[in-house]
Amino acid sequence: MSEVAIKRALLSVSDKSGLVELGKALGAKGVELVSTGGTAKALRDAGLEVRDVSDLTGFPEMMDGRVKTLHPMVHGGLLAVRDNPEHAAAMDAHSIGAIDLVVVNLYPFEATVAKGADRDEIIENIDIGGPSMVRSAAKNHQFVTIVTDPADYDTLIGELSATGATSLDFRRKCAAKAFAATAAYDSMISQWFAFADQGETFPGMLAVNGKAPVELRYGENPHQKAALYTPVGPHAKGIAQAEQLQGKELSYNNYNDADAALELCAEFADGDPAVVIVKHANPCGVAQAASLIDAWNDALACDSVSAFGGIVAVNTELDGETAAAICEIFTEVVIAPSVSDEAREAFAKKKNLRLLITGDLPNPRRGGLQVKPITGGLLVQTRDNGAISEADLKVVTKRAPTEQELKDCFFAWTVARHVKSNAIVYAKDGATAGIGAGQMNRRDSSRIAAMKAAEAAEKYGWDAARTVGSAVASDAFFPFADGLLAAAEAGATAIIQPGGSIRDEEVIAAADEKGLAMVFTGMRHFRH
Repeated sequence: MSEVAIKRALLSVSDKSGLVELGKALGAKGVELVSTGGTAKALRDAGLEVRDVSDLTGFPEMMDGRVKTLHPMVHGGLLAVRDNPEHAAAMDAHSIGAIDLVVVNLYPFEATVAKGADRDEIIENIDIGGPSMVRSAAKNHQFVTIVTDPADYDTLIGELSATGATSLDFRRKCAAKAFAATAAYDSMISQWFAFADQGETFPGMLAVNGKAPVELRYGENPHQKAALYTPVGPHAKGIAQAEQLQGKELSYNNYNDADAALELCAEFADGDPAVVIVKHANPCGVAQAASLIDAWNDALACDSVSAFGGIVAVNTELDGETAAAICEIFTEVVIAPSVSDEAREAFAKKKNLRLLITGDLPNPRRGGLQVKPITGGLLVQTRDNGAISEADLKVVTKRAPTEQELKDCFFAWTVARHVKSNAIVYAKDGATAGIGAGQMNRRDSSRIAAMKAAEAAEKYGWDAARTVGSAVASDAFFPFADGLLAAAEAGATAIIQPGGSIRDEEVIAAADEKGLAMVFTGMRHFRH
């Protein structure tokens, strides 16, 4: 059937936005309105004539409203195949009237969990009758229109304005949306039971879902398609929720790189002004200083070549002076909790630069799962939210690190956990001196980081590279002494690494021979 006239509608909604307008539009078309509870009251208060579901079923609402629409008079009217003689005969025999339109949205389970409600209230906000009606109507979309999203009310009214009927194309789209809505709803409930109620880490069935896709220009490469989904249910706020003040739309790569920059910048949320520069999801310069402009200059100096076309994130309000300095090089995206008027003026001259405001920074120690597709399956792991303190460190060399070396060790370690493995990070006085990322062996990462530091010294006319007198962090243990010796050759005086290699004694001996201070963390931070 292509067009179906709407003669009777059943409305039962938790989100009442647009309800009265829809009810008036349906009433103007002579549609009989059937409703429940608060929805019926809202329609009557607007002067509309409404029939209670209990009149339709012959049974009152009962058990605190748990049972009201779960009845053959409702579901028979929804599921009957109108051109099937046996179905038609059953409807006549039992006086079941057809229901042509269902407008339902579900109990606010997500909002109830988010506000910290107790278990009993959460359970009461698990909708049973609503999803049942939605699924019945969606299954029989050949004859029934199901609308679950207030955003579709105007389209529905437009469909009815000419003929009082809906098209098959509209009903099919609404049915698909309806099943997605119930799937997402059940997914939220299953996740709450598994993670919050039962305390499971890896439940027997993992539901992964997202909503409101934003289609991107393309994926990592122009021949790939891409979209951004946001999670259904409680979740951390990040780049996906940031407000874009100016610039072109974000690409797949922009989102990926911006997320990497924000996650690292969040490590410094409560500290001195910090600047993070990221290129291809790897930090290429990070610094903390007394002012944001000083932090920018120090971060840029680490690797100004890689910073070209990069992503910049800061941990505090972005001021005009720093914004003007950032504008001196080509930058794809700038991320900040807030932006001053002077900074906005500076960026306004760079119309293609994307400027994102995040408000609060995400908690880097939050829990949660990370999901990665592989051929034939999904790899799932808990987030790397592990942290160390000074008490966790084990000094393994004859010489212990000085107070300044220890500060540099912690700074380098913080950055290293966000660098693709194999990762080596040199740091000195609150700034990265050199970063080696993503190499197949740790020695090459050490050498590349030192090479970048030497290039920076030559460019800026320094007497020596900033690796001289620096601390160096390794995201995993040194399997051989060669990586450590490369760091010593670059001028590092302190090492921070997890330890745990079968050759630890050999590496410790090499450090002692070079007069280095070295501490073990006992914690690894691979990042692939």
